[in-house]
Amino acid sequence: MKNKTVIIMGSSRSFGNTRRVVDEFLSINSNADLIDLNHYVFSYYDYEFRNASDDFDNLLKSILEYDIMVFATPIYWYTMSAQLKTFFDRISDFLTDENKDIGRRFRGKNMAVISCGRDDELFEGFIMPFKETANYLGMVYRDHLHVWIENDLSISVNTHNKIKEFVRSIN
Repeated sequence: MKNKTVIIMGSSRSFGNTRRVVDEFLSINSNADLIDLNHYVFSYYDYEFRNASDDFDNLLKSILEYDIMVFATPIYWYTMSAQLKTFFDRISDFLTDENKDIGRRFRGKNMAVISCGRDDELFEGFIMPFKETANYLGMVYRDHLHVWIENDLSISVNTHNKIKEFVRSIN
């Protein structure tokens, strides 16, 4: 059995500020695994399913082995990254008649979100797609942590404490 928690990180930079926050999370919760969407090749949602041979099917099936899914993203243009948005769009592949059994495996699982910005400002509506996706899939939306890293420096004590509290709140 896989570990209980998985972080699904969607960012243009695999080792940017969002990854720093994720690494801090992983140092506090050593039972969590990390999936960096940059390590997979999958394309946009296609109504005709011409992308069935990419990495997405196996990626999603492996993620469904976890109880808690933490989505980590920088804030790009007031919303989640394109990588994470494409991931969410592709969940639709598993909501059609022939794949509904796989899509139903989201039910009862827990969702949380980590967002990383350049400051503490979080825009109205940012979290709505996550909450509504959890609701639609029958997941339990647990919590959202928004942090930032000032001047590309290391994680501050305040940010460390916020991450620590977030880990406690989702476990």
